[in-house]
Amino acid sequence: MLAVPAPVPEDGGWAFEVKWDGVRCVVGAPGDGTVRLAARTGTDITGRYPELAPLGALLGRRPAVLDGEIVVLDASGVPDFGLLQRRMGVTAPRRAAALARTWPVRLVLFDVPRLDGRPLLRVPYEERRAVLAGLGLEGPYWSVPAHLAGRGGDAWRATREHGYEGVVAKRLSSPYAPGVRSPHWRKARHLVTLDVVIGGWNAGRGGLGGLPGSVLVGVDEGAGLRYAGAVGSGLSGGERDELARYFRVLARETSPFVGPVDVPAPHWVEPRLVAEVTFSGWTAAGLVRQPVWHRLRPDLTRLD
Repeated sequence: MLAVPAPVPEDGGWAFEVKWDGVRCVVGAPGDGTVRLAARTGTDITGRYPELAPLGALLGRRPAVLDGEIVVLDASGVPDFGLLQRRMGVTAPRRAAALARTWPVRLVLFDVPRLDGRPLLRVPYEERRAVLAGLGLEGPYWSVPAHLAGRGGDAWRATREHGYEGVVAKRLSSPYAPGVRSPHWRKARHLVTLDVVIGGWNAGRGGLGGLPGSVLVGVDEGAGLRYAGAVGSGLSGGERDELARYFRVLARETSPFVGPVDVPAPHWVEPRLVAEVTFSGWTAAGLVRQPVWHRLRPDLTRLD
């Protein structure tokens, strides 16, 4: 079951959970002490996260299907998707085991669509949550975080103050609808706004041939302009045309960034233009995550 993007509701018929910055995971436990982990696509990802295997023994002879999110927490206890990326896609057992010791994951469980051979799809969310809490699934690599009923404003402020990605609101009376993006579940993200300096661009493809497909941006630091990522989402056709005209005037041969920029076929420009972007957080490599172009800031043009 998936959520739709929407503002946090204010009425009392909702529960509020942290929006976890990780990968969705459905846990299948057949009741023989083992578990199978599946991604949203149905791909078997059990071998990637060996530290989660003991969850099967905890469930014992109770067959179950559990829904949750796999995350890696940083030193402050907040999910870091950049750290999780180091675990994703690793299937070699020895390598996966070594990574599990260095960057262990945590499985955050928030629903139970099936238990003891009985489907709970039509059972209201509030009752499913009580069933999940009663399973006693607390361990070193998994947990069942509490939800907050009827206090959307408090949930929004708390998640923002503690650095979480956002809030998921779930209607207390809602059934579980597998594979459906349902208005009974709503997600709202906290976004960060940042002024960045444009230092280059990548050419677009297809109908964008000759125009910027994305711009390469950086942030000013003590040593100079540090590369912070590529931004293409949110650019309108008119803005791409405008930027192309600027870039013809500002073109240069070398990178204006102080460190390496690992992008194919970059075009460099003098770092004069400042833009405003929104993004959801920083990766472990110091790049903006899920950046979206907002606007050019001619009032902040750099002159030196």
